[in-house]
Amino acid sequence: MPRPSTALAKVQRLSIDPVVLFFLLGLAAGLAKSELRLPPAIYDFVSTLLLLSIGLKGGIELARQPVLALVPDILALILLGAALAFLAFALLHYVARINRIDSAAIAGHYGSVSVATFAVGIAWLQSQTISYEAEMPLFLVMLEVPAIVVGILLARGMDAGVRWGHILREVLLGRSIVLLVGGLLIGWVAGPDGVQPLAPLYFDLFKGILALFLLEMGLIAAAQLGGFRQHGVKLIAFALVIPPIFGAIGAFAGTLMGLSVGGTFLLATLTASASYIAAPASMRSALPEANPALSLTMSLALTFPFNLLVGIPLYQTMAEWLHR
Repeated sequence: MPRPSTALAKVQRLSIDPVVLFFLLGLAAGLAKSELRLPPAIYDFVSTLLLLSIGLKGGIELARQPVLALVPDILALILLGAALAFLAFALLHYVARINRIDSAAIAGHYGSVSVATFAVGIAWLQSQTISYEAEMPLFLVMLEVPAIVVGILLARGMDAGVRWGHILREVLLGRSIVLLVGGLLIGWVAGPDGVQPLAPLYFDLFKGILALFLLEMGLIAAAQLGGFRQHGVKLIAFALVIPPIFGAIGAFAGTLMGLSVGGTFLLATLTASASYIAAPASMRSALPEANPALSLTMSLALTFPFNLLVGIPLYQTMAEWLHR
């Protein structure tokens, strides 16, 4: 029988990060039909702080290095995001036999990325004092757009009726992109000293902000689960099997790009995630005949919880193994 101190150490090693427990609280409350809700104004405030915090931190670090040196990595990320969307579409349309429009819409979500999953990845690294490249928030922004464009192209081809100007404007000027890029620019221009007075709000409270955000995400995920009952196991399997596959692709790409263990882990976390902010808005405008319940339920109610509970430790293991 193990000694009490040994047993306690095992329990501590298996403990879940508190921010993930907030997500589980929201998920459990939603499934139980609890009256727990975050007021919309509070949710908007918390998500705004979260996005600005990520952007500011990246901008501060970008101020310490030449931006032009990042051009090859940015081009590689554009190709990576497009390739993931093509792969997702091929699996959905030709293997799972999902219709072309829905396959393209879902592929746009899975080639794109989740800001919330990225934020949890940052909190995970901070809890273990693992460093990562300053440009990772910029990489997040660069991975957001290509897959959405590819998804629309796969559904429509080069149809002249597609309002590309409107679609790109909606993606690039969407709330999440504006806040992330705005935070990056402010941090880059102001530098570490200029942003220091803002640190108590944007940096010291980061995990508390993230915890409230994930509480609401749990409630939303619980509400989405019901919309998937009539669609069988193929899409459920895709939503749970694809994240580690795409995560492995991202980890391998990060190693080829020369990223550190922390940077490789974050890139794997990004490629394993699926968008539920920019992609749904863009697909709703460009592909109104697509079924939004499929892509949103897959990305938010299945892939997002999988990444929080199983994926993030797995992607760290991948990154560490590739850097041996």
